[in-house]
Amino acid sequence: MKYFLATYGCQMNKSDGERVAAVLEKTGYKSALDIQGADLVVINMCSIRQSAVDRVYGLINKIPKNKKVKSILTGCILKKDLKKFKKIFDFVLNIKTLERWPEILQQDSYCYYPNPRDEKLNKVFNTNYLKIEAKPLGSFSALIPISTGCNNFCSYCAVPFARGPLICRPHQEIVREVKRLVKAGFREIWLLGQNVNDYESKNIQFPELLSMINDIPGNFWIRFTSPHPKDFSEKTIKVMTECNKITPYLNLPVQSGDNKVLKKMNRPYTIEKYKKLVKKIREKIPNICLSTDVIVAFPGETKKQFENTVKLFKEIEYDMAYIAIYSPRPQTTAAKLKNTITRSEKQKRYDVLTEIIKKTALKNNKKYINKTVDVLVSDSKQGSLTGKTKSYKTVRLRGPKNLVGKFIKVKITEPSPWGLKGTLQNNTQNT
Repeated sequence: MKYFLATYGCQMNKSDGERVAAVLEKTGYKSALDIQGADLVVINMCSIRQSAVDRVYGLINKIPKNKKVKSILTGCILKKDLKKFKKIFDFVLNIKTLERWPEILQQDSYCYYPNPRDEKLNKVFNTNYLKIEAKPLGSFSALIPISTGCNNFCSYCAVPFARGPLICRPHQEIVREVKRLVKAGFREIWLLGQNVNDYESKNIQFPELLSMINDIPGNFWIRFTSPHPKDFSEKTIKVMTECNKITPYLNLPVQSGDNKVLKKMNRPYTIEKYKKLVKKIREKIPNICLSTDVIVAFPGETKKQFENTVKLFKEIEYDMAYIAIYSPRPQTTAAKLKNTITRSEKQKRYDVLTEIIKKTALKNNKKYINKTVDVLVSDSKQGSLTGKTKSYKTVRLRGPKNLVGKFIKVKITEPSPWGLKGTLQNNTQNT
């Protein structure tokens, strides 16, 4: 029996997909090369934007029309979509029930997807599924959830309704998982959470957890995503400066550069406080590479309010920005707001911010010329290597395939807005 797994969405979904693969293979399934060769098709969906939901509908048509082929839908599913998907898939299963899948798959069909915020569901399953040993998709970069769910209720975001309330894993369990993966040769550890820095387990908060992981013996990097500005403490900044394995890269979502829009988004900070936080971070970590998330054309966003976002982008000079055009999501407060911004105006605002990022990213990348940096190689194609610096800059260079998954020294020769080019140095760390 073979399975085909399609995962959409964030790194948390990808991490869940790794656990799904582990459970299926322990049950006796093997991975299929494509969807046509599968006996079981699993779609691990995302609901963050309508375009992500539409991709699921697109894939449904490719599932073999064979009664022997079974299908599973899991991931982040909203109530509105659940009603439709129940009629299409053989199994619709909450990811928190993953431990029970081998038993459930003995049936012809089954649907168990109660309200993710249901107290009974979370009391019974909690984060038990995260104890399942994942089957990492890569051989050197590992995704480790430290929490699941969110309590923030940003007015545009469906995560609290699809993932449920914030639940943190025991810190001992996280440390054990990191130790196991580092011992197995993983060189990059990503700590994940919908609000990663709102972590607490038995009086251990996010900064203490970072220190514990940094103290684990081995040659590896620590990254985390995505933090919330309101929970970004001075203690976290201090730990980042003191721990040598924590990389100088930070995605700090701002979402808008206008205070009135932030209030409508239910983001509990002002631009003034956000800029003050950025200033503190840059004072303590001068080489920090800073990226952000931003939403353009939020319902009611005026041209003047958008200009405040433009002003912020020019002032902060981000290295990268993940720009999204607002997409209304069911169950959210913002979905009830009137959206009168035209499609052409939305695209125009998107393009304006993209052009600013092009300029600031290139300006920041020029600082790397003639510098020698550490790079973790992630890919090799026809003699060309791709990797990431500690500051999460993409680097391309010529080199042998056997360097994939290893730290190497690279001298930067050419910058571009979206990456760097360099040459391999002789003192390569083949570790």
